[in-house]
Amino acid sequence: MIVNQRSLQNLRLLIDLLIINCVFITAASLAQSFDILTSRNYMFILLLMLNIVWYFSSAIIRFYDESGLRYLSFQFINIAKNSFIQLMVSVVFIFIAKEDLFTRNFIVFYSIGIFFLVSMRTVLFRKFLSSLRSKGKNLRNTIIIGAGEIGNNFSKLLNDNPDFGLQFLGFVDDDNSINKSMLLGNTGELSSILTNNKIDEVIIALPAYASDKLNEVIKICNTNAVRTHIIPDYFKFISKKFQLNMMGNFPIITVRQEPLDEFQWRFIKRSFDLFFAIAIIIFICSWLFPLIILLIKTSSKGPAIFVQDRIGKNNKIFKCYKFRTMYINSDKKSFVPTTKDDLRVTGIGKFLRKSNMDELPQIFNVLFGDMSFVGPRPHPIAFNNAYTELYDEIKLRHLVRPGITGWAQVHGLRGDVLDEEEQRIRTIKRIEHDIWYIENWTFSLDLQIILLTVWQMIKADTKGF
Repeated sequence: MIVNQRSLQNLRLLIDLLIINCVFITAASLAQSFDILTSRNYMFILLLMLNIVWYFSSAIIRFYDESGLRYLSFQFINIAKNSFIQLMVSVVFIFIAKEDLFTRNFIVFYSIGIFFLVSMRTVLFRKFLSSLRSKGKNLRNTIIIGAGEIGNNFSKLLNDNPDFGLQFLGFVDDDNSINKSMLLGNTGELSSILTNNKIDEVIIALPAYASDKLNEVIKICNTNAVRTHIIPDYFKFISKKFQLNMMGNFPIITVRQEPLDEFQWRFIKRSFDLFFAIAIIIFICSWLFPLIILLIKTSSKGPAIFVQDRIGKNNKIFKCYKFRTMYINSDKKSFVPTTKDDLRVTGIGKFLRKSNMDELPQIFNVLFGDMSFVGPRPHPIAFNNAYTELYDEIKLRHLVRPGITGWAQVHGLRGDVLDEEEQRIRTIKRIEHDIWYIENWTFSLDLQIILLTVWQMIKADTKGF
């Protein structure tokens, strides 16, 4: 709904493809010479491949979405991703083609050039668009029908984002006591309001109880050839990853979309879990586990492995394995979270918790199919019941297999604190991170989380207690 959104997306894509071609030729000429490049025709096959790969990789990561116009940080991250993909394609092609001239220098010049110039294009494009619309050009006069909470919040969005190209003029509402300063009139005066103010776009933000007005409003807008958009009153129940499908002639809105609901992605994730678990068990656990078990047994009485019932996928209870880090009988079924400097934790237990190595036996839970390497951390039953009081939608975490590590954990949201208010805030943030992960899962995100977890373990900086 941003003004000329599709055209702006196509323009940005066209400029970036032009940059790719120019940088490719420049990098090749700097690395060797233009004459050598033209004598090796197969290098232009690589150029064609790089254009095609950029187009599809940009579509996958939604590089040209409207959010990119607002959040430069997201754009720079996506530019880095795209540049890395370009680099890898170049390396693989040159290796397969056994190219001996256009090698290291060419690849370095090309990948750095792509990142730098596309980043410059992003900044300059943003500034140009903002400057153009600040001068009143490429703007569309917009009104909102419905001055309630939804309408007011949307008007703030438009005022805070002039780059959308929608110039908010005021509200139309039958309640004359609402937002008088911005009220243009009531729905009975809509036709004259559209004509007198030269309105281009109408946003309908009527509450559910006023739905009887919808047909009348849309008919008036259509009569005056004004574009109409509807914000459904139930939008607050819809996540940012909603999906719209058609079943016959009926539009169906899926409240939230989970990538792992698709079989092929579950298969890829599970296959990785199995191969990675077997590799770690053979090459690491085979010698590390006996050493840790020996240290636990010699430091305190009791079994080396602690087994606890936890909640997994589809709310199923499973036996979760951990290295024991507490003294025997110190971990009761009641909700008593483990905190920093907890007296129940043993000496070796403090190290295991700090380094996150106490979770390593859960590799067998991964092998048995109860868990994944990455996912929401599984809660003990007592903890889950307590957390439910803080976050009603906590069960959404159980749509996927729980993980040894997760998106919340690599962001420092591991462990609990004694302060009740801080504990409430941390718990809500942790669950929000888990739900974000479920809605935004990709295989590359799993790899990123695993690498971050390993790095934090090496630094003994997992924020664990």
